[in-house]
Order: sequence, then C-alpha cells, then structure tokens
Amino acid sequence: MSASILGATFDAAFAAHETREDRLLGGRVRLLQPLKGYRAATDPVLLAAAVPARAGERVLDLGCGAGAAAFCLAARVPGVALHGLEIQPAYLALAGQNARLNGAEITLHQGDVAAPPRALRQLVFDQVMLNPPYHGEDAVASPVAGRDMAHREGEANLADWIAAALARLKPKGWLTLIHRAERAPELLRLLDGPAGAIALKPLAARAGRDAGRVIIRARKGSKAPFRLLAPLVLHAGSTHVRDADDFSPEAAAILRNAAALDFDERTP
Repeated sequence: MSASILGATFDAAFAAHETREDRLLGGRVRLLQPLKGYRAATDPVLLAAAVPARAGERVLDLGCGAGAAAFCLAARVPGVALHGLEIQPAYLALAGQNARLNGAEITLHQGDVAAPPRALRQLVFDQVMLNPPYHGEDAVASPVAGRDMAHREGEANLADWIAAALARLKPKGWLTLIHRAERAPELLRLLDGPAGAIALKPLAARAGRDAGRVIIRARKGSKAPFRLLAPLVLHAGSTHVRDADDFSPEAAAILRNAAALDFDERTP
C-alpha cells in the first residue's frame, strides 16, 4: 500500500529526528507527527468518526495535514478511496509516510483550498471532510510556522473552505466538519441553501458545560430540515481527578475502539 503524491516538492520535509510516532484509535492507526508544529489530537479522530462513508466511496480530506482523519476513517471503513489536499509540503510528505505505516492507499494533492490543483478540480467526491483553521487571520500568530498555518486562517477564510468542499462534492454528497462552537452561526449561514439535512452535534468537555466544539454534517442539494442533536460529552465526571484519560464511555468507544459517532441518520 502507498500514497500517490501529486504536484508536491519536499525540500522542507521533516527530518526523522524531528518527528515522533503516535498511535490513534487504540493503536489501530500509526501516525508520524512533528515534535514542533501542528499535532493531531482528538479532533480529527472525532471528525473521521462522524463521516457517513461506505466502502467504495471516494472521500476527500480537505487540509489533510499528516493524514490523521483520513487514516482513522480508513481504519473504520476499509475500502474507501482516499484523497487529501494539503498546502504544506512537509505535512504532505508525512501523510505519504503514514500511508505506508498504515497499509493505506491515498492520493495526495498539494495546494491551497482557495485554488486547488487542476487534477483535484477534475474530481468529485461522495464525502468531503474538513477541519479548517479555528482562528481568524487577526488572531495572535504561533511562533511555529506549521502550527500557525494549521490554526489560523490565511488567504483562505472559512467561506473559502466551505465553498471548496461543496465544489468537490457530487449531488447528494456529504460534507462533514469540526470547528469551534462560536463559529457555528457562520458555518450554518454558509451551508444553508447549497446544502440541507444539516445536523449539528455539540461536543462538551463535561456534562453541564458549554460545548467548545461542534461537528456539522450537511448533504449537498438536500432540502431536509436542520437538526440540533444531543451533545457528545467527552469526559466522565465534573472534574479531572486522576493522571490518566477519563473519557466518557461514548467518547472512549469512538477514540479507542473506532466506533462511529452516531448522528441517528434518518435523511432519505
């Protein structure tokens, strides 16, 4: 198994001593990540768990980084045809290495979501998943360039990310994204019209707390109504009381055992 990497140059690839291998989904996914820079945590795992993909479908990970969400999805749904778009060559090179580590097939494209490469523009997808930068362009910049580009919007703003995702979806294809809860109104405004069957799943750190993140799923061209779903509570108990993870049973099933995130899908 391997990665096809289109249009990339790796002059700035990470050296071996600059990376560390991490494990996701209880060890099912091996992931080389930089010691300094953007490092995937739970968000891409939760994102992949929410994608309603089936074997044989073509899936695009928009802004794939080192491939965390893509390879988590492949571990849960064998047989998907994975593609990834990433602007940073060093992370694209890591995604290629991670494909080999995980025995996964993926086609990787280098480019900006605001101006995708021609080879990608010629394709349409059953599923598009994305984890856009969480902070606006005016947010305080990270001193680590790779982390800053992953976390802070640049030339491509949130509207550009949504437009790029919708453009690559076939009619009735599914868009799935994770973002900060405070950006939910903007996201819903951008999706309403081009997409329907919009479902919003709040992610709360603990019971009784406000949601810090949301996962949104929408279907291109659907007219089905909006649904606000019950929150997923990520941690058990009201506070952290021991030096170990304290995930709720529902979150642990997703993060450790590769369970799907239940959206109670009823959309025809």
